[in-house]
Amino acid sequence: MARTVLAARFEQSVTANALRSYLAEFISTFFFVFSVLGSATSSRKLMPDAASDPSSLVAIAIANALALSSVVYIAANISGGHVNPAITFGMAVGGHISVPTALFYWVSQMLASVMASLLLKMTLVGMHVPTYTIAEEMTGFGASLLEGVLTFALAYTVYAAGDARRGAQGALGPLAIGFMAGAGVLVAGPFSGGSMNPACSFGSAVTAGSFKNQAVYWIGPLIGAAVAGLIYDNVVFPTDQETDSIRGIPDGVA
Repeated sequence: MARTVLAARFEQSVTANALRSYLAEFISTFFFVFSVLGSATSSRKLMPDAASDPSSLVAIAIANALALSSVVYIAANISGGHVNPAITFGMAVGGHISVPTALFYWVSQMLASVMASLLLKMTLVGMHVPTYTIAEEMTGFGASLLEGVLTFALAYTVYAAGDARRGAQGALGPLAIGFMAGAGVLVAGPFSGGSMNPACSFGSAVTAGSFKNQAVYWIGPLIGAAVAGLIYDNVVFPTDQETDSIRGIPDGVA
């Protein structure tokens, strides 16, 4: 019985609609990572002391907000617009998508992130693609906790923005998600980088060849996103509505 269920879920994960979802996640994640890392690189080019310049932090936060809003909007109707392994993990924990589908989402997201980082490295000759690092005054636990809290806020916004019971959101849902991401960068930028996205930090780490403190950008966000989904679905706004197992959002969401 268990094998039959697993086989059925796997078959659902390799349908034409599923493959389109993986492609949509790849495209959206690619352009998001390219925009985020590209904006950080541009800040370093224009401001040699970007690490201590508040305007650099604001510029990167705006780039995060605009890029995430845009890529979520273009992928929402196809894949749900996760663009983030933590969001996908939260959806899988909450039963919104199957485990095989979540794994394929992860592959798409991670591959896109690595390719975006490599493209930046190839095109911006003489410039180092920035990586996410922890400030000296932060511990690994503290940085992971900070990333987890901010990812909780981001994932909670994703759930609220994709809830059909709130009515048609149009572009407002993705815009709210982008605003929350931008706010997270403003909060955590000087301390942990404000990643809130394991794919983004992983891609830059692969390009740099350094995985120091990489666990910080996985453990915190994964836990934060999972807790946010469970609380929204089961405590704050319980739902009996069936969800689309491919997109990971309630049926009927535009």
